[in-house]
Amino acid sequence: MTTSIDFWKILAGVAFFLLAMNFMEEVLRQLAGRRFKLFLKRQAGNKLKAVSGATIVTGILQSSSIVNLLVLSMVGAGVLGMENALALVLGSNLGSTLSNWLIAIFGFNYSIDSLALPVTGVCGIIMAFINPERKLYPYLKFFFSLAFLFIALGFIRSGMEGFVRQTDLGSFNHYPLGVFLLIGMVITGIIQSSSATMALTLSALFAHAINMPAAMAIVLGAEIGTTFKLFLASANGQAIKKRLALGNLLINVITIFFLFAFIRPLNQFITSSVGILNPLIALVFFQTLVNICSLIIFLPLLPKLSRFLLKRYKDHEEESLFISKVPVADTEIALEAFEKETSHFINLVTHYNLDLFELPVKKTFDDRFRKHFDQGSPEEKYSYIKQLHGEMHNYYLLLQNQSTDKAQTERLDQLISTIRNGMYAAKNIRDIRHDIDQLKNSSNDSKYGYYQQARERMEKFYEQIFPLLEMTEKNGHFKRLADIHQSVNAGYLESLKMLYKQGMADQVSEVEITTFINFNRQLYTSFKSMVFALKEYCLSAEEAAYFDNLPGFIR
Repeated sequence: MTTSIDFWKILAGVAFFLLAMNFMEEVLRQLAGRRFKLFLKRQAGNKLKAVSGATIVTGILQSSSIVNLLVLSMVGAGVLGMENALALVLGSNLGSTLSNWLIAIFGFNYSIDSLALPVTGVCGIIMAFINPERKLYPYLKFFFSLAFLFIALGFIRSGMEGFVRQTDLGSFNHYPLGVFLLIGMVITGIIQSSSATMALTLSALFAHAINMPAAMAIVLGAEIGTTFKLFLASANGQAIKKRLALGNLLINVITIFFLFAFIRPLNQFITSSVGILNPLIALVFFQTLVNICSLIIFLPLLPKLSRFLLKRYKDHEEESLFISKVPVADTEIALEAFEKETSHFINLVTHYNLDLFELPVKKTFDDRFRKHFDQGSPEEKYSYIKQLHGEMHNYYLLLQNQSTDKAQTERLDQLISTIRNGMYAAKNIRDIRHDIDQLKNSSNDSKYGYYQQARERMEKFYEQIFPLLEMTEKNGHFKRLADIHQSVNAGYLESLKMLYKQGMADQVSEVEITTFINFNRQLYTSFKSMVFALKEYCLSAEEAAYFDNLPGFIR
């Protein structure tokens, strides 16, 4: 029974530790996100500066995950090249050891409960009673997270000590070191925090649950497990992001399996030659040594590794269905591919907008068009649409330079206008996503009723749009689009009248009325953007120009 209690105490300590780390990541990202991005960007021009810059930033932020994800986003945006991005990752891995030095030095050798408990209590209570928008709030959250982290470590340590008292640990030390390597990799892969794995390992070592070589093997496994987060973050992204994640994995795996063969000699070197007798300090020193070895091995090899990675994964393998397969030199076929991609894009926007209102989507296009799209979160779907929009824009510029035929150029301009307006249609709905969730879950009947009305308007609008998407013959599209355009403007004016009714104002606050008005405008602006996207796609250039002069505009 006692052993069971000790196990749950350890598990609770790990949960508290992860929660504290998440709080700290959030607040540090909020306090210094842009400044650290700019700092990393400036440092990335030179490999040695990139390594030192990432080491400093990770040491300050206490999280290699934040830095690696920042690097991943900058690589995706084309700000960083592969070689310098890998240098930043190497520096980040080294910087992540600083938090473990603090834990090893202060978390076990000193009783810090007398300081951590008051800081946690005072900061937590003040946070509960002040507005999160106040400037003081992030600083309170940081100190709360830091103190809470050491309290969590105390749970892990005391739970581990209780577990050791109740368990015969003699057999553990007879397991092959490969088992401990696997344990470190699996634990870190599951909890996605090498710091938490290190805290567990230090606690086990402090309680004499494992010996030093076993602890070193767990640390090596954690270095592999920590690469999984970057892989997850790049899974549905650009090929360049996947290459960086693969590079990080290769660096860690090669270093770890090289050093794994020398665990016992390295243990002897650290304790005898270097003279570090404290096992906790020795373990953190070993982790630091692992990352220094990565630097020594791979820094000179970054150009070759970069060339190798750039040959992995195909560009645009998930972004587009048609244009990635057709070179712009063959302008006629390229224009046809661009036309099909535009239809694909509009259907994805339609799917996204309906999905946010939890409305069913008619199958107006082949299922393969929604590969890697249906199962994504709303944010992932929007990111996919943006990514496709950017790729289509680049393709348009290349094709525009190749095309000399006036009719082709005219049609190309219409198609780029289609995707531009389609993007507006998606963005307007995304911008009210928070309001959609609030209205949908409100206990206020007026607010929930307004959500239901907005949902019905969305459904009715796309019921009018679907026939246009399904029709291959474009005769009569002008009349249909003109009618839809007129209904959108009429619906907008009607909804405004409803919002200004006194009965509605009596049931919601002045601030909520303003929210409704802004919500309503963006909803109908999205409808109008979709109408203008389709008028460019479905009509001739002359009809589209005439359509622009139709009366009515959302004001």
